[in-house]
Amino acid sequence: MANGNFTRVTEFILTGVSERPDLQIPLFFVFLVIYGLTVTGNLSIITLTSVDSRLQTPMYFFLRHLAITNLGNSTVIAPKMLVNFLVKKHTTSYYECAIQLGGFLVFIVAEIFLLAVMAYDRYVAICNPLLYTTVVSRQVCFLLVSLTYLYSFSTSIVTSFSVFSMVYCSFNVINHFYCDIVPLLALSCSDTSFPETVVFISASTNLMFSITVVVASYFNIILSILRIRSSEGRKRAFSTCASHMTAVSVFYGTLLFMYLQPRNNHSLETDKMASVFYTLVIPMLNPMIYSLRNKDVKAALKRFLTNSCC
Repeated sequence: MANGNFTRVTEFILTGVSERPDLQIPLFFVFLVIYGLTVTGNLSIITLTSVDSRLQTPMYFFLRHLAITNLGNSTVIAPKMLVNFLVKKHTTSYYECAIQLGGFLVFIVAEIFLLAVMAYDRYVAICNPLLYTTVVSRQVCFLLVSLTYLYSFSTSIVTSFSVFSMVYCSFNVINHFYCDIVPLLALSCSDTSFPETVVFISASTNLMFSITVVVASYFNIILSILRIRSSEGRKRAFSTCASHMTAVSVFYGTLLFMYLQPRNNHSLETDKMASVFYTLVIPMLNPMIYSLRNKDVKAALKRFLTNSCC
């Protein structure tokens, strides 16, 4: 767009999940329940893996941080979305939008790499059990998690800066329920080739690296499990991996669908539904998938409730 007279955007309007007035209240209660379950489930995991002495292992250490990222990701999105169901004017300030995008990127990138770290942890535990305590020591766990958060924070700053360095003028309606990259760039009245390149390189590199780690880890895990002579042992090992692999496949598949397609092939309505899934539904399901069906966690929950009542 050529330089000229225009009004810079100081606030954005979010269209939300649906623009139909008759659906606002029903959707409010649906997403309130989803967010409530997300908070309850993930806070339970964080608390149990922090206070129970029998859950002080690398697997539960990483699970605690996965719960933190799930809770953070959902909390960055859900409260604002719930408020918008109840008010007529769905506005968000320019800087509030930037902060929301930045927070979302911190937690989503951290989750991508934590899933890869957890797959590597399971690989070492199953394929090299005698070296497990050495390879995945407390120091290594802290290092892996610290690097994950540092990298996700750096990625968030670079990507958010590239998106909000664009000029936004006049039209300010974001066809989404939160400030996401694709609908934001669609509003820009300046050349978006630079932020699009940054986003594509960052997203593709992050996803390909983490997916490679997950696939390589589980390929070796499956080979090791197939060598187990006991059918009961194989069944138990497969059952613990199946839940993780299901969640990983859904999560990575959704992100690949969202961010690794050309812009002219994007359907914002389809992206919106996919975003609901990985920002709100998956954080609600993860505590159930990873731990609430886990005997150790169930036992820890019983001990915690018993001690609390005494």
